[in-house]
Amino acid sequence: MTGQPSSPDQRPVPPGHQTTFLHGRAWTFGDDVSTDHIAPGRLFHLRNDLPELAKHVLEDADPEFAKRVKPGDFVVGGRNFGMGSSREHAPRIIKLAGVGAVLAQSFARIFFRNAVNVGLPVLQCDTSRIERFDELEVDLEAGVVHDRTNGVSVPFQPLPPVMLKILSDGGLVEHFRKYGEFHLPEG
Repeated sequence: MTGQPSSPDQRPVPPGHQTTFLHGRAWTFGDDVSTDHIAPGRLFHLRNDLPELAKHVLEDADPEFAKRVKPGDFVVGGRNFGMGSSREHAPRIIKLAGVGAVLAQSFARIFFRNAVNVGLPVLQCDTSRIERFDELEVDLEAGVVHDRTNGVSVPFQPLPPVMLKILSDGGLVEHFRKYGEFHLPEG
């Protein structure tokens, strides 16, 4: 949620603060994107240097992605995004690459949980009408993706306040570091 804007009307979000609006371009991928597509197994030796590994994120699915992704851009998948092994560093390096959120028709359960743990929004919605490089605006609280390129709005289950709080804190681990326990937002 932090970083530089990918479009002129988006303002950077200071570290540790959450916005419920995200803006960026769509990078589209198909069904069954595996954790090996996200974090290539041949680069396993970089697992202790995540910023270096992030320079190779999704390169087996799209060789241009890691070089051209901009802060705030979105990874848009089909069904079963993040399938395969339980590589916790897969969602971490997506986040380190500056991706604002991952949108997919469905997620592998372990990828979904690991993404939440590291503070990467994962949104299940109909991605079939989103095209490569469409300009998207996502409202996490209202639960809607606005495709500014084609005029389509796609609903998803709005994120509850507790999930927004965890994402704002940088993920579940950072949330527990900050509060020492599970902390529900007031209200």
